[in-house]
Amino acid sequence: MKRNPHEELEEMEEEEDNNYINAPAWTVDEVAAPPDQRSLFFSRSSPLIAVCWLILLVIMGLRIYFYTRSHQSDESGLITDLTADVQHLTTRNQQLETQRNNLTKQIQDLETNWNKLNVNRALWSIDAYCPKDKDKGRECTACQNGWFLYVSNCYVYNNAAPPNQKTWEEARQDCRGKGSDLVVVQSQEEKDALNEYSVGSSGTAGYWFGLRAEGGRWKWIDGSDLTESYWTPQPPPATDGQCVMSVQNVGWISVSCGDRKQWICVMKALSV
Repeated sequence: MKRNPHEELEEMEEEEDNNYINAPAWTVDEVAAPPDQRSLFFSRSSPLIAVCWLILLVIMGLRIYFYTRSHQSDESGLITDLTADVQHLTTRNQQLETQRNNLTKQIQDLETNWNKLNVNRALWSIDAYCPKDKDKGRECTACQNGWFLYVSNCYVYNNAAPPNQKTWEEARQDCRGKGSDLVVVQSQEEKDALNEYSVGSSGTAGYWFGLRAEGGRWKWIDGSDLTESYWTPQPPPATDGQCVMSVQNVGWISVSCGDRKQWICVMKALSV
């Protein structure tokens, strides 16, 4: 017997409702992911993650190692440089200290020698101007022993015999070594005295004094020109090399400065 379409439709709807009601319920875990798929995912991904972490740790360790070594090397080099600088400065300081000590000693020695020289000079001056006599004691004079006084000057005539005679320059050096110089004539009276005391001179054997040709003129050793009228020698030579000597009872004569003669020194007399 045929059923009408409406009845068949109702019967199908009723059957679907019954199937929905009687179907078993799903849990949330069953809906989210099947248990076998999750286990498979974790089982496959765990070794890869471990390797990544291991590589990361190795990289970090290497970076820390090389960073530390680099800084240790820089610090070691810096310490070495500083140590070398300190040693250099210490050595230099020791050298400077040694030099300072040497200079201090030299200064002390110079002061000692200078004091001794002053003492010796003072003793020499006392003995020279105040010779000690065993009977009268010391008696001071205006001139040193062996010099003679004329007006306000002291003169010494070095009447050396050959071969102890000197050139004009050597004679002047000898006078300077005695704290004096060759005679510069200041007046006619001094000229006469110079001639009078030129003892033992004659001909070409005279006494050097402080007059010579220089730059085509007769000049005294103090730099002044000969302008006094009390002596009119031959004209100055065109070239230097002529000096003047004093000859007793003759006067002044121009001869070569290189000749060897006697000489006269002069210095100021002391006030006593």
